[in-house]
Amino acid sequence: MQLQDKTALVTGGGTGIGAGIAMGLARAGCRVAITGRREEKLREVADAYRKSDGGELLVHASDVADRDSVQELFEWADGELGRVDILVNSAGINVPKRKMAELDPADWDKLIQVNATGAYNTIRAVLPQMRERKDGLIINISSIAGLRASLLGGVAYSASKFAMTVLGTCVGLEERENGIRVTNVYPGEVETPILDARPNPVSAEHRARILQPEDIASLVVTVASLPPRAHVPDLVIKPTTQEFF
Repeated sequence: MQLQDKTALVTGGGTGIGAGIAMGLARAGCRVAITGRREEKLREVADAYRKSDGGELLVHASDVADRDSVQELFEWADGELGRVDILVNSAGINVPKRKMAELDPADWDKLIQVNATGAYNTIRAVLPQMRERKDGLIINISSIAGLRASLLGGVAYSASKFAMTVLGTCVGLEERENGIRVTNVYPGEVETPILDARPNPVSAEHRARILQPEDIASLVVTVASLPPRAHVPDLVIKPTTQEFF
């Protein structure tokens, strides 16, 4: 229980990586709140955790792309958590039509708003309280596509993840004297519902070979368990068989 008495807010907590991270942090001792657009998915994760571990995940639906919704989320978190020691930005989406020739401008806007502006909105909301305490950890779940432009991820997804990467790096540099640490995590392929948006179906065998949400959760718990003097700016994690170049 190395994170006993710490609090965490996880966006995108209703599925995939976010759900895995929320459970991992809760098992390590954190009081954890999860948020996402679909309350029924959040409730499913909270129910699953209650059944498996007998613990509680707090639930609050919100849309990270909507600044007013994010403001309301943090007002709620202030009352339920008291403070946010750890913010995990795991909300992310992609679309099937990813090439420039077929990408709908509305999908471009949607990916930038959720994947990049969503992280900006939550970071902007949490920074004042972290500055006041001179302490805080922000973990951005970016992507290998946020380091190397990827045809697999597509033009809009890659652009949004590059933006998220730069956001995290700049905020980490700006806020380090305030005791605030920012870690960008760059996963390769992970077995999550985002695979359902692939242009070509992904086989069950492939899904079994790639990273699982609990792999990312283990990494995040390790980073969160480090003392305030230790900062990990960037971490790449990928399936053993996936190329990284």
